[in-house]
Amino acid sequence: MKLRFLGTGGSWPSKRRNPVSIALSSGPTTLLLDCGEGTQRQLLYSSVSPMRIRAVLVTHLHGDHILGLPGLVQTMSLNGREDELRIIGPHGTARSWEAALSVCAFKCGFDTPVTELSPGEGTEVDGLIVGSCQASHSVPALAYRVHEKDRPGRFDVEFARALGVPEGRLWGELQRGRTIELDLEGTRSVIAPSQVLGPPRKGVCIVYTGDTSPSPEMVRFSSEADLLIHEATYGDEYEAQAVEFGHSTARAAAGVALRAAVRQLALVHTSPRYSKDDGHLKLLAEAKEVFPHTIMPEDGEELEVIR
Repeated sequence: MKLRFLGTGGSWPSKRRNPVSIALSSGPTTLLLDCGEGTQRQLLYSSVSPMRIRAVLVTHLHGDHILGLPGLVQTMSLNGREDELRIIGPHGTARSWEAALSVCAFKCGFDTPVTELSPGEGTEVDGLIVGSCQASHSVPALAYRVHEKDRPGRFDVEFARALGVPEGRLWGELQRGRTIELDLEGTRSVIAPSQVLGPPRKGVCIVYTGDTSPSPEMVRFSSEADLLIHEATYGDEYEAQAVEFGHSTARAAAGVALRAAVRQLALVHTSPRYSKDDGHLKLLAEAKEVFPHTIMPEDGEELEVIR
């Protein structure tokens, strides 16, 4: 699974960071996690084609998470897109999207069906499983857990040959989990996939919190994820404001990662107040005191996540 951090800032654009948006790709499928203002321009500097995005996962309806979506959809339409683009979000997303489309004199050339989720509900996008939980924010908000389906175990080539399975179609049948029959010198032999495949390989799992204060529910939801992308709007000195406005400090985000036993933590949605004088390094240092496996991606960075 590959991530492209298109925007990593919060609230409004700074010279260093665009409002938050992250492209998540698994095989041919690409999802967009939020779509802040300027996302389509950020896509121009990435390896992601807007035309290949299958769905947009909206965490909540604050402007710094959705204002890039109408322009992106208009550009897709002007470039001849015909495939539908799913929009997935909390209750209220359909009404908000309908209003956004009515602002400009523009007719979209493709379908944009909206799926509204309640906390705990999920959906599937081209084989990617999407789960949700309630985020602790000032408006209704969701966090998302995206994971690949488990893959078959590794195929044991030498053992398959030893069993007399000829290379070609029958190898493919076994790799797809289908039992085969062989006629070996007049003797009928049944070979099950478990005889030539190792244990199933778990798919990659990524959790994206959107805007949230830390919560026990978020710890449970993030449990053992390969990557937790957690907001870190504030540093330690603004802990009270973080609580008041439904946000998180970098240190508190690291606490969630530690308790959830995730493999890696990525901090996003940093306040523009930290965009000067390497203020982001202060946030990163505070998080690493709690959870050393923490990164703070810059706009444009790519990250490949593997099991």
